[in-house]
Amino acid sequence: MRTIGGAPYSARMQRAGDLQRVWSPGRPVPVAAILRQQRRGRGDPTQGVDAAGRLWRASRTPDGPVSLAISEQDADGAIAAWAWGAGSAWALDQLPALLGDLDEWCGFEPRHPLIAEVRRRHPHLRVGRTDRVLEAIVPTVIEQKVTGQEAFAGFRALVRRFGEPAPGPAPAGLMLQPDAETLCTIPSWAWLRLGIDPARSRTVVGLARHARALERLAGIGDDPAGEEVDRRLRSLPGVGVWTSAEVRQRAFGDPDAVSYGDYHVAKDVGWALTGRTFDDAELAAFLAPWRGHRGRIPFLVVTGGLRRPRHGPRMSPREHVRNA
Repeated sequence: MRTIGGAPYSARMQRAGDLQRVWSPGRPVPVAAILRQQRRGRGDPTQGVDAAGRLWRASRTPDGPVSLAISEQDADGAIAAWAWGAGSAWALDQLPALLGDLDEWCGFEPRHPLIAEVRRRHPHLRVGRTDRVLEAIVPTVIEQKVTGQEAFAGFRALVRRFGEPAPGPAPAGLMLQPDAETLCTIPSWAWLRLGIDPARSRTVVGLARHARALERLAGIGDDPAGEEVDRRLRSLPGVGVWTSAEVRQRAFGDPDAVSYGDYHVAKDVGWALTGRTFDDAELAAFLAPWRGHRGRIPFLVVTGGLRRPRHGPRMSPREHVRNA
């Protein structure tokens, strides 16, 4: 038995630099559903699945790049994970948090029959956290004020053009996001060719220049209300309420983070739970009784497929943006 970061697990050297961990959480863990929370569209090049059904993630840890392969939970309740790259030990130590082990639902009251029913049908679904702020904020900024199709295409293009192959025997096409130094060197014309306009690219580059300060937010990411993390994020140019919430949800699993300003969230929650669409002010008033857990209500609405029907015409991508 070997211990890394206080978490005991069985590990063996398969080849130089490779580690394996077997984690038995003592409860059901829907691995694929939790990892899907971090995915940026179906073609996200930083995630993948191999022929054996293992789920893969490529990430940049404080110790360096890593490829992480995670199995679904077996009949004995164990989850196996393999890691390659300089960040292997860090990633395996962080595995339980990634799979929602730090997500605490104590004190959450459904208060609405539909929310109670969704929670009953998905009792084991939790919110995971990556503890990687730049990794979360770059695709979030790319998603600002554009359609999902346009945002995911831009992110794919950025990773494929300026990222690097994930270490180890990863599935073909698994890539690491570009690091902060690389982001700072991408010329303006290249961002445009990726389908990312100057407002968003300037924000990404500015945040990359503050990468070290961003990653230090992980040290205060356990704040139950996320208020200090929110304040520091929103002090940065180009980061508003929506961007801060999206980052806190993914990087820190913040249960109170609500994506105000989203095109769908307020409308969907209102329609699902009251029969009429909300604006942001109405959503904030409606969620007030769940303070500390407000982000769980939109999360459960999406989980339960309770979103309003999309009968109207879809938003169209801007004509100057290329698909990639």
